[in-house]
Amino acid sequence: MSLANAYAAQDAGTPLAPFQLERRAVGPHDVQIEILYCGVCHSDIHQARSEWGPAIYPLVPGHEIVGKITAVGDHVKNFTVGDLAGVGCFVDSCRTCDNCKAGLEQYCDEGMTSTYNDHERDGKTPTYGGYSTQIVVDEQYTLHISDKLPLHAVAPLLCAGITTYSPLRYVKAGKGHKVAVLGLGGLGHMAVKFAVAFGAEVTMLSSSPSKAADAEKLGAHHFILTSDQEAMKQAAGTFDFILNTVSAPHDYNIYLNLLRTNGTMIVVGVPPEASQVPAFNLIGKRRSIIGSLIGGIAETQEMLDFCAGHNIVSEVEVIDMSYINEAYSRMEKSDVKYRFVIDLASLKQ
Repeated sequence: MSLANAYAAQDAGTPLAPFQLERRAVGPHDVQIEILYCGVCHSDIHQARSEWGPAIYPLVPGHEIVGKITAVGDHVKNFTVGDLAGVGCFVDSCRTCDNCKAGLEQYCDEGMTSTYNDHERDGKTPTYGGYSTQIVVDEQYTLHISDKLPLHAVAPLLCAGITTYSPLRYVKAGKGHKVAVLGLGGLGHMAVKFAVAFGAEVTMLSSSPSKAADAEKLGAHHFILTSDQEAMKQAAGTFDFILNTVSAPHDYNIYLNLLRTNGTMIVVGVPPEASQVPAFNLIGKRRSIIGSLIGGIAETQEMLDFCAGHNIVSEVEVIDMSYINEAYSRMEKSDVKYRFVIDLASLKQ
């Protein structure tokens, strides 16, 4: 066992505060990672406040983890001390179901083991996330991180990156396709970067006029203000894919109308309320709505390697651990471009 400094929510109604936790001893197949940076995901807020079901307190958030390996188990084959490594949204799965065997551990039939706010496979030991100075993880659920990219900007790739990379790869978006990205935030800005890198013609759909300049900087070829009725009318029936990253309540039907025949809306945002979609809005032009949840270990490694080869990282604002509650407040106001990342050196001091 080893002690780690952390920040935790003790209940749904109080701010995150300093906390000390025990990490398990390094087992034969484990690696121990000194956490250097951890991204801050909007889902961290929801879970810390028990908004996605009963939370397990004390709760240490964080599933966009990058750092350096400080110890390895006797049977570890793919990592050595000193390697850069990452941990994403889950740290284990059943390993035997069809999805796990197919490299789709995120869809494990028994449920993946989330990096935090969950229990280990024993059903008793709580998992604690990356708002901490170290973590111990099975090497099978650990990712290699290239030294070609700035480490602080790599951290959000472990969630925001793979959440948008995976569905775009699944639908084979690329050259000859017109892709719209709905919402320019932590997810949306990565979706633009990936869709452009894959060779698609990319349009940003946003309700904020101020996002036009940012969309252009990120590589988007076009920008449509969703309140501009004439522009929306002209865009009707033009897109092959819409990647919907919006988590605020909104009407799916407005955007389904922008899809051409056989077009697909990919949902990765999680609105608090369901959108009612009449069947005729789908069957009229054989449009479809699909959802997507992060990616498996192999695909996440593929994404990280792709980013290293194409110089793709997240746009981030680095903060000290003590700033986390202010960061949460700013995230709720969409006051971040486009991801907060915690420098864990600030927690060691």
